[in-house]
Amino acid sequence: MPDLSSYEAAREWLYSLKNAGSKYGIDRMERFADALGQPQRSFPSIHVAGTNGKGSTCAMLEQVFRDQGFKTGLSTSPHLVRQGERIQVNRRILSEEAILDFVRELAPLASAIAQPDAELHPSFFEFMTAMAFLRFQREAVDIALVEVGLGGRLDATNVLVPECSVITSIGLDHCEILGDSHAAIAREKGGIIKPGVPVVAGLLPEDAMAEVRSICRERGCELITVAERFGEDLESFPRTNLYGRYQRINAAIAMTVVEAMAGRFGLDRATAEASLASVSWPGRWEERQLRHRKIVFDVSHNSEGARWLDDNLADLVERSGGAKPDVVMGVMGGYRASSLVPVAAKWARSITFVVPQQSRACSLEELASFVPDDFEGAVERGEIARIFPSKGVCSLDQHGAPPLVVTGSIYLIGEIWDRFLEESPLGQGALQDF
Repeated sequence: MPDLSSYEAAREWLYSLKNAGSKYGIDRMERFADALGQPQRSFPSIHVAGTNGKGSTCAMLEQVFRDQGFKTGLSTSPHLVRQGERIQVNRRILSEEAILDFVRELAPLASAIAQPDAELHPSFFEFMTAMAFLRFQREAVDIALVEVGLGGRLDATNVLVPECSVITSIGLDHCEILGDSHAAIAREKGGIIKPGVPVVAGLLPEDAMAEVRSICRERGCELITVAERFGEDLESFPRTNLYGRYQRINAAIAMTVVEAMAGRFGLDRATAEASLASVSWPGRWEERQLRHRKIVFDVSHNSEGARWLDDNLADLVERSGGAKPDVVMGVMGGYRASSLVPVAAKWARSITFVVPQQSRACSLEELASFVPDDFEGAVERGEIARIFPSKGVCSLDQHGAPPLVVTGSIYLIGEIWDRFLEESPLGQGALQDF
């Protein structure tokens, strides 16, 4: 058995599982759930897949249910700073002590499962999913809001049979795993759809929506779309305190789920609408104030997110009287950077590229290669540790400067916040996955 004498030791062991690979597939999780007695069957859930927006939608639904007296479970990934952010009950994150206890409990079971074949050993994400389901069972949540990790059909969370399945959006991301077309990706994400379980879909591309409709017909599911409920004019969509027009799409998805589940849970629509004004979901175009300038943290991270980054930067420039922001950017993968970097360059006064401590992070050279030839601003190569050297300190906090926007990857924001918000870095960013 591994050394599990402390949380730090358990973290290192979990990190070794992560290094073994993501092991995309559901067979191991099904075996793991069997060994645990199927804890996911002991509480009702709403299962949320999508290229973008699934975490925000889960956070909105969690707020709605909690405000109406439900004890809520929230399972999301990845985390920003603390591993326990992934598993929350009434928005209380899982403590390091509890994580250690879970790892001590689950490691022997995982080892037994892997006796016939080492490839059957649960992955890091499967461990986290098991911890979430066990915590929700033992704390007797009334409802769990569960975000898919990657895809849907073969994701570890897909052992759930929820009250409602949600597809927030379909974009071209993780194409090497999920497929290279909207239709192919929709088939993978639509794999969470269970026979007879109602489905809510956001504003999907036409070919993706056709796939979702086909799956719903095959499995006898009612399909409710945001377009049918609210139309396609975002100005008619519900409002939320989370910044950005795209969050109104997520709010519309959440309200469509509320209406679909109103009879099942006795939800009040007016109260639910009010809840959307107090949602907490950090790092999504989050504006803060340094000593001398505004700073914005944003996790736009792929080609679909680039569309909304463009929208938000345009609005920021307008609100800043035409002053262009300085941008700090780090991105996972060249195909994402090819969409995000030109958008940043369109609105930025300067761009400083950095490389998060993640194996998939773009190099400084690769990031710089996507800067358009007509960009007139400065292009710098920076280091996260130099820009954010200690708690509350930013070396780019210049008096009278326009806003500073930090964007490109959730892993980038997490690594910065570990330095910027904590007394000393916790180092839990290594425990990341898709």
